[in-house]
Amino acid sequence: MSKPARYDFKTRPVAHSDAIVAGEKYRFTILTDGLLRFEWAEDGVFEDRASTFAINRELTVPDYYTWDRGQDGIEIVTKRFHVLYNKKKFSAEGFTVYLKGAVSTKWQYGAELTNLGGTTRTLDTVDGRTDLKTGILSRDGIAPIGDSKTMLFESDGWISPRKTGAQEGDRTDEYLFCYGHDYREAIRAYYAVSGSQPLLPRFALGNWFSRYHRFTRDEYIELMDHFSKDDVPMNVAVIDMDWHLVDDVPQRFGNGWTGYTWNKKLFPNPREFMKELHDKGMKTTLNLHPADGIRAFEEQYPELAKFMGIDPATEKPVNFDATDKRFIDGYFDIIHHEHEEEGVDFWWIDWQQGENSKLPGVDPLWVLNHFHFLDLGRGNHRPLIFSRFGGPGSQRYPSGFSGDTIMTWASLNFQPEFTATASNIGYGWWSHDIGGHMHGYKDDELTTRWVQLGCWSPILRLHSSNNIFNTREPWKFNAEACKVMEDTLRLRHRLIPYLYSMNARSAANDEPLVQPMYWDYPELDEAYKVPNQFRFGTELIVAPVTSPRSKTTHLGAVKAWLPPKRYVDIFTGVVYDGDRQLLFHRPLGGYPVLAAEGAIIPFDAAYRPENGSPNPSAFEVVLVVGADGSFDLIEDDGSGTHVTDGDFAMIDDAGIETASDSVRFIHTPITYKQSEGIVTIGPTTPMDDPSIPKNRDWKVKLVAYSASPGLRCMTTNSKKAKPIKFTTEQVDNAIIINLKSVPSNHACIIELGSGAQLDVVDPVPKLQQLCWDANYPYDFKQWIFERISDDQPLSKKVNTLQSAGIEQDFLNAILELLLADSRYADEYQHS
Repeated sequence: MSKPARYDFKTRPVAHSDAIVAGEKYRFTILTDGLLRFEWAEDGVFEDRASTFAINRELTVPDYYTWDRGQDGIEIVTKRFHVLYNKKKFSAEGFTVYLKGAVSTKWQYGAELTNLGGTTRTLDTVDGRTDLKTGILSRDGIAPIGDSKTMLFESDGWISPRKTGAQEGDRTDEYLFCYGHDYREAIRAYYAVSGSQPLLPRFALGNWFSRYHRFTRDEYIELMDHFSKDDVPMNVAVIDMDWHLVDDVPQRFGNGWTGYTWNKKLFPNPREFMKELHDKGMKTTLNLHPADGIRAFEEQYPELAKFMGIDPATEKPVNFDATDKRFIDGYFDIIHHEHEEEGVDFWWIDWQQGENSKLPGVDPLWVLNHFHFLDLGRGNHRPLIFSRFGGPGSQRYPSGFSGDTIMTWASLNFQPEFTATASNIGYGWWSHDIGGHMHGYKDDELTTRWVQLGCWSPILRLHSSNNIFNTREPWKFNAEACKVMEDTLRLRHRLIPYLYSMNARSAANDEPLVQPMYWDYPELDEAYKVPNQFRFGTELIVAPVTSPRSKTTHLGAVKAWLPPKRYVDIFTGVVYDGDRQLLFHRPLGGYPVLAAEGAIIPFDAAYRPENGSPNPSAFEVVLVVGADGSFDLIEDDGSGTHVTDGDFAMIDDAGIETASDSVRFIHTPITYKQSEGIVTIGPTTPMDDPSIPKNRDWKVKLVAYSASPGLRCMTTNSKKAKPIKFTTEQVDNAIIINLKSVPSNHACIIELGSGAQLDVVDPVPKLQQLCWDANYPYDFKQWIFERISDDQPLSKKVNTLQSAGIEQDFLNAILELLLADSRYADEYQHS
């Protein structure tokens, strides 16, 4: 009989013997050329079981050299580090590591190093910043991770505590990342040992609705219908704790914080309720607070009590015990599987009761995350949970619930940095309470900016606390905020083709969706000075607006840094020089999202994509000319199965392989050749997949570009090319090429003409609108616009404006547009 999926945890914890340098009480394992494991065991017994952090130590042995100097100790050398060790209990005097390469660092055991941060367990009650635990990246180039006290996994899939020494320090188990500023390689080494991020189901990348509120079935269905009526797609229904009995719990059983019995006054027929949501194309997750176990008032209590050897007549509770395998079996097989059979798709594991259990080092949150994720992978399903971060290794169990933040601008301002920095510990799939959770104050602008951040976050989940005035329905806000929020929620679903491709890339190539700017530019100080700015996949840079609008310009502003390339705001079409710091200014309906020359971003072409996010019938591809570009548009067959495809074999390393059948991936390459001005889309492969329409419409949106007169379009099936009809339309800041009913098994070729370049855009019309909107004296605005529009050289014009005493917010917004593209100055001066 095969073991349950929750215990089918594939690990490779024993390193190759050739990678080990050991003595009686010490052991070094050279896992990669930049990752060193070092152990001290006073009893000489070392640990070879998988831990929560390290599940795969059986890696290819790197090239290294070792010298035994007898009483003088040993040396270990790889291309990245040099170890000197005296064979005694680890100490600063006896254990030193020298980093090799461009970053020269000497580390002595126990010494503190600068660290670029990681993430933290929860943002519960946080208002603004909070401390972020250490990650594996450091400007010093060396970063340690302690693993001496974490939970272990046995070969049968069950858990165990660590063996402890007689006194502190008798057992040490740590890892040292020695990668200098080669941050991506450090992260890949981390994933190699700790497990990669698994592929998320496609639906998870769309909008989630959650609210801590005592909904009835009728209210909830009416709410979802309202979203649909407003053309706002929704993929996930998150039902907070009032799905189960809360206030109706008999007093002798305590409070109703924990519960597993549906409140039939609110949801008379839970199975039918969840079917209604499924029929709307949505998935359902229910909130869990498991700490109080299963008590006698629960419908499922008698069966579980008997299973646990308890006479149900005694009403003795079945206590929650993360260390009891029999309880865990009953918890899943009796309690949760019944609810899943009724229609629950995954669980929100809202564990708030601390890190301790009966066994040292066994954190109940870890047990819940690990077993829930694996258990939901049974039956060839692609698992998903929603829970708090447990520590290094948690990236194997997405997605993360960041907790109950306070609704303030300070909290919003911290979340972009929090999200990006989490990638330094490999944790890429955070879900925040979009809008904040509790307390704070009503501010329609604040909520709108939070929803915009949600669009450019790993998961977009609207949520709010148990307060009748605290809502997230867009129509409960003023007209301006409502429009922007609904447009943003639609945009999120239009982004799913891009997001899903990045999701596949994250699982296959160990590249989190959101990344700090310094990953690409580790030697540039400027990259470290914009913690709120981040890369969003391969093609985009996002600089979130996290402060209120200026009362003068009505624009929100954000400090940003652009790397040394040329960029375009994909919404405004404004072209920016890179290699500089600047301020972006945007109205409430705008958001700074930048793409470099050569960027290709696929969107769903639908104004309002369907709930559930099926593969689109039409795409809109945003293209930025000026450099070569390529993008692999990845879709799947819609089965929702777990990934075991050869392209994603690293998933096995993550220990989550639960299915024998593989999901089928569909690839559509999109390329742009700058020298020839040729865009090529497709063909889609494999060509016979029924989940892909036989013909698709394509829109190619060329931002900040005017199409050339010689534009041509054709299709080819590798045998011959033939012209295809197309239309073009001019929209704000872009040309759109429309192609109808292109066979998916053909390549579509668009010829723009050789050497296409971004337009040099005259900023004066935008500056006129800026002046028009500003709350400023009319005569002064007239004077300002005359200076903007006159024939003076740009440098003199800027000096005049800077010395005129213009309010700083207004002046900054003017200068952003005047100085965006240096080519304008050249062209202006020439003309």
